[in-house]
Amino acid sequence: MSRPSHQQTFSYLIWRDCEQSYSINPKFYISLQDSYQVNVNLLLLAQFLDQQHYVLTQQQWELLTGAVEQWEENVLQPYRRLRRIAKAYLDNEEYQKMLDVELIMERKSQYMLLHKLNLLQGTTLDAEPDNTEPSNIQHYLSLFGLDVSIMAELTTQAGLTNS
Repeated sequence: MSRPSHQQTFSYLIWRDCEQSYSINPKFYISLQDSYQVNVNLLLLAQFLDQQHYVLTQQQWELLTGAVEQWEENVLQPYRRLRRIAKAYLDNEEYQKMLDVELIMERKSQYMLLHKLNLLQGTTLDAEPDNTEPSNIQHYLSLFGLDVSIMAELTTQAGLTNS
């Protein structure tokens, strides 16, 4: 059962919770990013919002994706590819500096996502959803033609736990 749509304001602290989820199993998230071009920040945001029982529509997930699409395609992703290529040619300190720059770029993406999220109106579900309404994870992954089972499949294939 859901309550009426309303606009909730989220703070940058949501990324702390998202980073905690990421830190449990970073290889899992990177494998989704590399195999399916899933945006890790958006997937972590979807998981966070599901935990808060705050659901956005499919169209709202398309808007969130669009909010960072140009930045990601033109700046972040090319830099990430360059960093991965350069790894073989850099010492650890130099490579760490490249990772630090990439993290700055990720923070920029998170800021852009948070700004857009705070403009959207979601639906708050009761504490115990009845599983008839699609989750944020379902909405987001469907943009890639994926469903939530891919998360369990990749976790099993990689021999990782997603807990």
